[in-house]
Amino acid sequence: MLLLILVTIIWGFSFGLIKGNLAGVDSYFVSLIRMSLSLLIFLPYLRIRHLPRRMAWRIILTGGIQFGVMYIAYFFAFRYLKAYEVALFTIFTPLFVTLINDALERQFHPLFLVTAMLAVAGTAIVSWQDLASPELLRGFLLVQVSNLAFAFGQVAYRRLMSELSGYKDKELFGLLYLGAVVLTALASALFTDWQSLKLGATQYWTLAYLGIIASGLCFFFWNKGARQVNPGVLAIFNDLKVPLAVAISLLFFGERANLAHLLTGGVMVIAALVLNEMMLKQQTSKE
Repeated sequence: MLLLILVTIIWGFSFGLIKGNLAGVDSYFVSLIRMSLSLLIFLPYLRIRHLPRRMAWRIILTGGIQFGVMYIAYFFAFRYLKAYEVALFTIFTPLFVTLINDALERQFHPLFLVTAMLAVAGTAIVSWQDLASPELLRGFLLVQVSNLAFAFGQVAYRRLMSELSGYKDKELFGLLYLGAVVLTALASALFTDWQSLKLGATQYWTLAYLGIIASGLCFFFWNKGARQVNPGVLAIFNDLKVPLAVAISLLFFGERANLAHLLTGGVMVIAALVLNEMMLKQQTSKE
């Protein structure tokens, strides 16, 4: 559980650091550097000599979607949203995981859509004053693209690993980051304006922190910690990082929000997640 607590706190500070230090930096470049540093962390552990080539490509493709697409859309969102809004809008990820898993299993549970609609209503209340803003809509949609990519990757990676035996996560995790590096490198080569790209010491340190610690180590620690607790505790930590990130953005990074709307909408979003977890437990017990 200590690993999950540590990762949750680190991720909580990441939103404010990105908004404060990297908001004006090219999103493709930031994604490329972050994923390249994460890849370097896991290259020494990579063990793929006996891994079927088709499986290796499937893991690489999964990483390209889960981390590459996710981070490009995620960093773009900071151009249009405050840090606490980005944090709040990421709360849809567990709902997307459920819906994607249902789609792959060729199942349909209408009540899960109800929880998604409740979460949408909650986030609408939080940003009620800015609903007519095209920037809010762009940012919200970008975060949802990021959420979908991350949710898909979680489901796909779990399915791929269930088909393998004799491999540890750290021995294949580098392939996920490799896929992300390939995608972000291609996007950066095509769209980054390299001549106007200028970074200071603070931005370099922020990129190092995000790539080595917040991504490279924390994703691995999260997976390791997830296997040490029961599903209920894991669900709590999945949801805990959102209100923690919102609180950190308001308290430490000086952002402002309508507290009444934030609390009302936050309660609705949390209620949606609690309902989602309850239905998942009922579904699992029936199976």
